[in-house]
Amino acid sequence: MDALPQRMSAYRALREQVERALLPLASSLDGRRFSLQASLHDLQLRPGGYVTLRDDAGHERLGQLESLELVREEAANLALPSAQDDVPSISTRLIVRCARGEGRLVDDDPTAFHDYLASPADPRRVAAWLAARGARAPLPIGELARADGVPYAIDARGFDRHTFFCGQSGSGKTYSLGVVLEQLLINTELRVIVLDPNSDFVRLREAHPRADPGVAQTWASAAARIAVHAATVPTHPLDEPLRLRFPELSPAAHAALLRLDPIDDREEYSDLAQLLRERPGDVEALGRALAGEGRRLATRARNLGVDRFAVWARERPGSLLDALDRDDWRCLVVDLGSLPEPAEQALVSGALLEGLWARRQQRRPVLVVIDEAHNVCPAAPENPLTALATDAAVRIAAEGRKFGIYLLVSTQRPQKVHPNVVSQCDNLVLMRLNSAADAAHAASVFSFVPPALIEQATGFGLGESLVAGRISPHPAFVRFGARVAQEGGADVPSDWA
Repeated sequence: MDALPQRMSAYRALREQVERALLPLASSLDGRRFSLQASLHDLQLRPGGYVTLRDDAGHERLGQLESLELVREEAANLALPSAQDDVPSISTRLIVRCARGEGRLVDDDPTAFHDYLASPADPRRVAAWLAARGARAPLPIGELARADGVPYAIDARGFDRHTFFCGQSGSGKTYSLGVVLEQLLINTELRVIVLDPNSDFVRLREAHPRADPGVAQTWASAAARIAVHAATVPTHPLDEPLRLRFPELSPAAHAALLRLDPIDDREEYSDLAQLLRERPGDVEALGRALAGEGRRLATRARNLGVDRFAVWARERPGSLLDALDRDDWRCLVVDLGSLPEPAEQALVSGALLEGLWARRQQRRPVLVVIDEAHNVCPAAPENPLTALATDAAVRIAAEGRKFGIYLLVSTQRPQKVHPNVVSQCDNLVLMRLNSAADAAHAASVFSFVPPALIEQATGFGLGESLVAGRISPHPAFVRFGARVAQEGGADVPSDWA
């Protein structure tokens, strides 16, 4: 028995010697993609990182490593001796471990090669490549997480495609989304509408106290045309109360509000349509008509609480949908979080999306940001109002681009958003995912991103993200930079602990 530990020690020593002798070598058959192997000892390569591949003559190629995994393979047959003369040596196989990976070459040389020495790329080389091949309409959002100190910018032109923004609670998703919106408002002329269920962007006009003075001054100019519609009292000349008028809603919205089915509730549905034609007033005038001529409808409205919604304009002027026809704002923040009932939030979301679709022939480019999109267009809507908003989001996702209506949907989990919205997104901003199942789902939906890069999201730190699609010259790991504006919401302090 004493011989076994000695043999194991000799085996491990020999295996380590062989493993350390492995060189990090890469080969390419087409000059576009490469494969490599490397020793596990002192391994400095990481998926998403940049590598320099060099031949004996000093010729270099620049690539990005997309995957890396542990492999084991047989190296040789060995005879391990014993220190005791009466114990014979034994024959065994030497199994060595190494790292094996795949990646793509980011330069334009189509030449195949074999056994180039691989090493982490100098950040200055990566910066020079980005300067030559990066975004043509740059929006600086931070720096590369796999190349220290290299600034990174996404391409504003890519927002003419729909964007999926995803990250678990605590990943920095809302903060990072704010960075993107600020850069869009500073550096482009694209109009932005934000459906804001948690009141996270109601202070978007205000520069952060720690913002660079020069940047804050630039931001003041961009922020001057940010309007906030909230159920609270307006505090800025562009702000307005968040209101809707009952008659301006679509027939589908009326039916969803009162839970009327055109077939099952055909008499009440017909009564409502006739009253709206004869008395196109707001909910109060309509209510008086209902009390006299449509008591069944009035009872239904009271039982559902529709008549008590805070969002009705009643006798007051103005409506959220009126703002869609004006030019006095550049960014419109719809403070859904200021409404007391989830049904009102769903009603406003659906009315806004339907209103944009009704105006699609204007062909005015606008980015519609749906924060916490699992509440607005969930995979399985639980009530008629949410189903109405979901249908409108799906319609815009499928056909909105050709009319200049672009979506940016933000959520904590990709599976909670309607698949017909997610599948139409050509851009991905993926922050930390705690669930490997969520990462696997994202990999199956966003096939334009290497799955091994998406898998890395389970290990992201605060503010780290994978950015891919038309907004990014290549799938890049990014660390978001500082905000310019104030955050509207924040977590409850944990000083109780």
